[in-house]
Amino acid sequence: MNARIECTDGGAVIQGDMTLANASALLAAGVNALKQGTTRFDLSGVGAIDSSGLAVLFGWLRSARAEGRTVTIANPPPSLKSLAEVYGVAELLPLA
Repeated sequence: MNARIECTDGGAVIQGDMTLANASALLAAGVNALKQGTTRFDLSGVGAIDSSGLAVLFGWLRSARAEGRTVTIANPPPSLKSLAEVYGVAELLPLA
């Protein structure tokens, strides 16, 4: 499933799968959203997520920090939480 980011007044809403097939496009779209002032990423529309999707989230976090901002990740799917725990990075994600 293709993924996309829709920017709203409340932040960016991610729709689709955060997997290897979509990682590059999602990273670029998220960085672009950050440059437009977005700091909240809503993952309520995410289907599948793999380690590539986790890497995308950390890419967004790095980009935000480089600009002196913080990011909030809202409505993370349970699969993201368990994947982050397996990799030992759950405490590094700013989950809301």
